[in-house]
Amino acid sequence: MAGEGKLASSSTRYACGLSALTTDEPDPNAFARAIAAEAAAVDAGFALLFFSQSLVDASALTHALKLHAPALAYAGCSTAGEITPQGLEEGHALALLLPSASFSTVSTMVENLSSSGMDRITGEVTALRRLLRGRDGQERKNSVFALCFIDGLSYAEEAVTSAIHWGLDDIPLIGGSAGDDLKFETTSLISNGKVGCDSAIIVLIATEIPFHVFKTDNFIPTEQKLVVTASDPDHRIVREFNATNAAEEYAASVGIVPQMLTPLNFASHPVVVKVGGEYYCRSIQRMHADGSLSFFCAIEDGVVLSIAQPKNMVEATRAALLDVERKLGGIDMVLGFDCVLRRLDALNRQVFRDISELYRANKIIGFGTYGEQYRSMHLNQTFTGIAFGERQPAE
Repeated sequence: MAGEGKLASSSTRYACGLSALTTDEPDPNAFARAIAAEAAAVDAGFALLFFSQSLVDASALTHALKLHAPALAYAGCSTAGEITPQGLEEGHALALLLPSASFSTVSTMVENLSSSGMDRITGEVTALRRLLRGRDGQERKNSVFALCFIDGLSYAEEAVTSAIHWGLDDIPLIGGSAGDDLKFETTSLISNGKVGCDSAIIVLIATEIPFHVFKTDNFIPTEQKLVVTASDPDHRIVREFNATNAAEEYAASVGIVPQMLTPLNFASHPVVVKVGGEYYCRSIQRMHADGSLSFFCAIEDGVVLSIAQPKNMVEATRAALLDVERKLGGIDMVLGFDCVLRRLDALNRQVFRDISELYRANKIIGFGTYGEQYRSMHLNQTFTGIAFGERQPAE
């Protein structure tokens, strides 16, 4: 336990120097005090925070941090489930503390995405890179990575991810879209006292710890096609597939009665689009009363989607982690961004405990997202992560 027993939070320290705190108690002040104590213990200069809005309000959390940890810089967002050191959870808050001795971190919040030009976002990345160079002495691309957190209800993730990537010059980018426990009402992003929606947070981190950025999914495209023939691209709504009501055509393609369609069905029967020779998921968020379908990703007339056949999620994820372990020479811990639809699919296929145990065994922490970012792409139904090895001994 971190600190005294009265603090309802658990602490996990990793060999690479990172430290994780989790709580399921709805007391932002107790959590902020625990964060402050752990930050002092490991000399952390920055914290990543992921939290369920059903547990804690974003404004209350930032107020508590200002009160109890005024010198600690931080960034984070609300979630659609959490990944704690104990595995997959809901209704938790999580803090990942980055010790100053091994991690140099700069961040910014870009507000008002709906009215922002993408050049402005690329400019923010350029400014952050200058700031990191000034703080870290030099910008070593092979020792720098970028994180981004984006309002998962902003309809802007593709453009924002592309603009961030454009300014990074091959610095690897991963991240997740903020969630709100599948309510689809309002997500929250927090950064150094600010609380926002319709916003994105960009974090640049330089570290001496070896790391590897990766992604994994578990679907195989089939020959069955759905062509978008009527849509509302601004709101990511498809009204027709193949000149037929979208819900009816999708349901017929996967063998389900339209009236029975639920988020579990959408998670278990994803659709994919081919981009540059590779397939990417374009997940369905929900069905409307008129049979139109809302998507988590950009969609427009003429897009050709393929019904995908899922493969074993646990084995596909295990194989990806083994590959990362080989490349790194061992995994100390993983910061992961996991699509909420993977969680729903795991529940539907009764492998939730297995995937949760796999995450726990591989020391994965992070959160359930409304979309994932990987280099220049905004994705769905994917796990993106950054794995850290152990600190290398001094020569």
